[in-house]
Amino acid sequence: MKFITKRIYLIVALVTVLCMESLHAATSFSVNAPGHVSVGDKFSVTYRLRDGEGTSLKVPQINGCRLLYGPSTSTSQSYSVVNGQMSSSSSVDYTYYYLAEKEGTYTINEATIMVDGKKYTTNQVKLIIGPASESRSNNRQGQNGSHRSQVEFDDVTTQTSDKAVSANDVFIRIILSKSSAYEQEAVECSIKLYTKYQISEFFCTKQPSFEGFLIEDLEFQSALNNQEEYNGQRYMTALLKKCILFPQKSGKLTITSGNYDLKVMQYDMINMGFFSVPDARERKIKVNSNSVSINISPLPSPQPEVFNGAVGKFTIDSKLIGNTFRTQEPSTLLYTISGTGNIKYLKEPIIDFPSEFEQYTPNIDIDAKISGNNVTGKMIVEYTFVPQEVGNFHIGGDKFVYFDIDSHSYVTLDTPGYDIKVNQGINAPASQRSEVKIKNTDILHIHANSISGKKDSLIVFSWWYWLIYVASASALITVLFIYRRKICLAADVTGMKLAKANKVARKRLRVVNKYMTQNNSEKFYEELLRAIWGYLSDKLSIPASQLSRDNINAELSKYGANQELTDNVITIIDECEMARYAPQSSSSELHSVYDKASAIINNLENLKKK
Repeated sequence: MKFITKRIYLIVALVTVLCMESLHAATSFSVNAPGHVSVGDKFSVTYRLRDGEGTSLKVPQINGCRLLYGPSTSTSQSYSVVNGQMSSSSSVDYTYYYLAEKEGTYTINEATIMVDGKKYTTNQVKLIIGPASESRSNNRQGQNGSHRSQVEFDDVTTQTSDKAVSANDVFIRIILSKSSAYEQEAVECSIKLYTKYQISEFFCTKQPSFEGFLIEDLEFQSALNNQEEYNGQRYMTALLKKCILFPQKSGKLTITSGNYDLKVMQYDMINMGFFSVPDARERKIKVNSNSVSINISPLPSPQPEVFNGAVGKFTIDSKLIGNTFRTQEPSTLLYTISGTGNIKYLKEPIIDFPSEFEQYTPNIDIDAKISGNNVTGKMIVEYTFVPQEVGNFHIGGDKFVYFDIDSHSYVTLDTPGYDIKVNQGINAPASQRSEVKIKNTDILHIHANSISGKKDSLIVFSWWYWLIYVASASALITVLFIYRRKICLAADVTGMKLAKANKVARKRLRVVNKYMTQNNSEKFYEELLRAIWGYLSDKLSIPASQLSRDNINAELSKYGANQELTDNVITIIDECEMARYAPQSSSSELHSVYDKASAIINNLENLKKK
């Protein structure tokens, strides 16, 4: 009778991508063995062949140890998607189980394998066998030939099928880098599988929940080949998810790990006379969601007036491109915000350009990556403006405020203003070149033919004098009215945000439309989320960091929004958040989401607060 034991390591398949190019890693052959064991310990040595089909495997004998059985062969395959391209890798593990019998320091020599006619060799590994531990000696003395009561991941004789799989044998753990944080402060979150059994099948039935957070996923290779001690017991572990969280509201926020269906490998020990052979059996189990909470503190009050939610540590720099400026010719002002923190969710600075300048929607480029347990990068904002008149002008500076996590205080960074002189452009219309309009100067043109022999008369008796007088008086009254209204609006910060809500949203939607045209789904959904959250913040007069699905629902009802419109708002937010971590969307899907978002903003704009 022939018994075959086959183990299949954890397969985490998060996405399925159609019509994408596969990228394969180079073939490698490595060994994984413990560095230190005790006399009487049973341990495993695994030889891993990655991305290749091997033959003629030769492994060394290990002095001081007795081979129990092996090899036990298992295969695994993983997939990942980076920049719209799918990469895959496969591996074959050959595992040998040993019993440590003699103290000493030993060397596990090289193992070899042939792949496509080429020989691959592992490195040498040092193994230290120490004296038997007291707990293991007591454990052996209490066995009296029976199975051990505690399951051990490296001993199949303890993984018999007559035992129930307890919550201490297989579980999911959520690990946070800190137990408390401020709003918008980066928190690293890892979700790991801990198991004493081999896993032959793994399926997520309910995704982890991160209510109240924005998340940035980290790329990683998931494999069930790491060993870790937790609560005094040893486990094999696999990383299921790793991400950076940015809390969006204060209070006690809860993260759940999700629900999972698994198949674990248990064994029946078949007595062959002189020795026993393990016969594998699969058992289906469910691992239910557990949770962990983190206390989020609100940012200190009072907040500076120009604070826009930046949390971390940043620097800002501005640069005016060029030294010569002419009418009808575009020029560029660059603002660069660099640092560590929630840089992907910052708002661009509002620059005070002269009214004589035509302005275009700023172009925003964010280059950020995960660094440790935070996000580091830079945000480049490109402002394009076109002077329409000749003269001397001033482009106002700006104040950038962020909350420094280390000092627990607000830091204000000033950016300079720029004084520029605009000359007549060669592309200006002929009429404009012949009648140059000068600003900010006391020297005016001398008009020809100003002396004539015509008889002087009092202009007060001319009809056009009184027409100009009435028109000037009306213009003055209009200007005073507009100026007074502007002062009132400036004093009413909430009113200004409400008045500009639709205008700002439309500017952002133009940026979204650009990414839609380029079929860049990642940037499309990211910028669309910024547009929707920013619009709701201005429309509802709630800081973006305090927005949540609950208060959106409550505030929209105050505006008389029906439940269908409210549900549509929540749905489009959920669609965008989920789509950011899904495979590349088609052009038609992007157009559909864009149309729905535009329609929702139009419907919200027609609402007036009760």
